[in-house]
Amino acid sequence: MNIDIIQQEIDTIILSNKSKDEKLQTICDYLENEIFYYDWVGFYFKNGDKEELKLAQYTGEETDHVIIPFGKGICGQVAVSNQNFVVQDVSEQDNYISCGWKVKSEIVIPIFVNNENIGQIDIDSHTANIFTEKDEQLLEYICKKVAKILS
Repeated sequence: MNIDIIQQEIDTIILSNKSKDEKLQTICDYLENEIFYYDWVGFYFKNGDKEELKLAQYTGEETDHVIIPFGKGICGQVAVSNQNFVVQDVSEQDNYISCGWKVKSEIVIPIFVNNENIGQIDIDSHTANIFTEKDEQLLEYICKKVAKILS
C-alpha cells in the first residue's frame, strides 16, 4: 500500500466538485478497490440527537446494521470512547456485531468536527490480523479530510 498515492487521490476526491455524499461514496469505492483486504468500507454518522449511529455511504456486501446503538459493537464502542479501535480477530471480541461470517478483522476510526465525534469510517476485512499502523495513519488522514467537508 502506497499511502502517499492514496492520500493524493483522497485529496483529489475531497477537492472535486461532487456533492458531499458523492465524495463519501467515491472514497468508499476507491478504498475498497485500491486496498485488496478492505472488503467493506463505510461511513456511520451520529443519528441526530439520538445515542446511535446511522449508516451512510458504503461499499461491499449489504448489512442489516443500518442503526447501531452507542456502546454496541466496535462502531458503537468508538462512538463512546472517541478512540481508534483495531480488531485483528473479531472472534475474540465479546461486544462484536457480526456483519457476516466472512469478516475476520475490523478497524474503526472516529471523525471529529469541532472536537465532537460525529461519525466514523469502518473497514471490514475477510483476513484476520491484517491491519497495521499504516492503515490507522491512512484512515486518520482520511477522517481529517472528511471532517473538513462536513463542518
